[in-house]
Amino acid sequence: MTRKYFGTDGIRGRVGKLPMTVDFIMKLGWAAGRVLSESGHGRVVIGKDTRISGYMFESALEAGLAAAGLDVLLLGPMPTPAIAYITQAQRAACGIVISASHNPYHDDGVKFFNGNGFKLPDSTEIAIEEMLEQSLTMVEPEDIGRASRMEDAKGRYIEFCKSSLSFNKSLRGMKLVVDCANGATYHIAPAVFRELGAEVIELGTRPNGMNINDKVGAMHPQNMRAKVLENQADLGIAFDGDGDRVMMMDAKGDVKNGDQLLYIIAKSKLKKEPLGGGVVGTVMTNLGLEHALQSNNIPFERAAVGDRYVMEKLVSNGWQLGGESSGHIICLDKTTTGDGIIAALQVLDWLITEEQDLTEACSDMEVYPQCMINVAISGKIDLKSNATINQAIQSAEAELGDSGRVLLRPSGTEPLIRVMVEGQDNQQVEKLAETLAQTVSDSTTTLSS
Repeated sequence: MTRKYFGTDGIRGRVGKLPMTVDFIMKLGWAAGRVLSESGHGRVVIGKDTRISGYMFESALEAGLAAAGLDVLLLGPMPTPAIAYITQAQRAACGIVISASHNPYHDDGVKFFNGNGFKLPDSTEIAIEEMLEQSLTMVEPEDIGRASRMEDAKGRYIEFCKSSLSFNKSLRGMKLVVDCANGATYHIAPAVFRELGAEVIELGTRPNGMNINDKVGAMHPQNMRAKVLENQADLGIAFDGDGDRVMMMDAKGDVKNGDQLLYIIAKSKLKKEPLGGGVVGTVMTNLGLEHALQSNNIPFERAAVGDRYVMEKLVSNGWQLGGESSGHIICLDKTTTGDGIIAALQVLDWLITEEQDLTEACSDMEVYPQCMINVAISGKIDLKSNATINQAIQSAEAELGDSGRVLLRPSGTEPLIRVMVEGQDNQQVEKLAETLAQTVSDSTTTLSS
């Protein structure tokens, strides 16, 4: 069955339009409660980011879950990985996050964790969608669920994050710019780094319901760069709106993305103890990371884009470390999902141990130039069977040899074909990407006519 509402990371959309309407979200809470609590009883943890719509959807979910007979534990604004942690710690039936991650405030979404703190498999999401097709039926009045608030959720999660840094390590002497994107980490991340000894300069810690991800955070490093340079900070750390991804910046203002941070963490874990298998990236992971890991005899595999697919491959391989270029980094030896704060602490652990700065720590990983071009399409193109496109791909791959790669993939949300070329020579990469993009565009025009 094809999923109607669930995407790669829960349900997401513009507030006020299906599926992000109050009536739909209330029924979603009911349907999820019916599917995820087999006994018809239990407790569900709900957290949210700082969007103004979060209050509305929190109440809608609470009503739907109560109608299904489940109790609700409300955490208020908390990072996505905090909901995963507290769901597991509380032995809850599931955890629900109200967030649209790095999207602007007028979007919102809902995503779920099972009782073990892992994102739901496709089969469970399909079961929830099937339940949505049924009529909403309430439990008996005496079985209606109750709601309460966890007043100490913030402190619990701060201590959990701090525990992921080696007990004998301190951040004393470090000056950090911490950019929380006016999102869910605004009252968490600065406290974590301060309590570990760092001097913290805050950015993006004044949410007003509508400024989440607005020119701040992992997607917009410009303001953080200015703060790092102005304050002569050792480095900057930027999160997205729900705190499950991280980017870092060195003292010169150069951004280090998820691939580079993943490499530092892999080296750190390899030095302390056996890595626990290999590292999982995605089809978009920079080829430089793959080559750098190979030079350290660390196995590497690619998954489809999306942290849920990285997680699936980690679990199937029995590995512990994976991530995406966007900054979603999963350390399964520490937690059950991508966690920006915990990933940043693993990088800092290496910097302290090796007495290196951020630039030195990833200097032995060459970042290959990548060129991405989005080609609008008016109809469906079967990339595998299109002879013209495949001939162009083979020609580009032959020119790149072992020092590059080509990737064409349809967008999961828009009528686009994403054309990506990667290699060691920037001019060559751009030229090949433009040629491939034109070939795809011409094929689309032929298809339309």
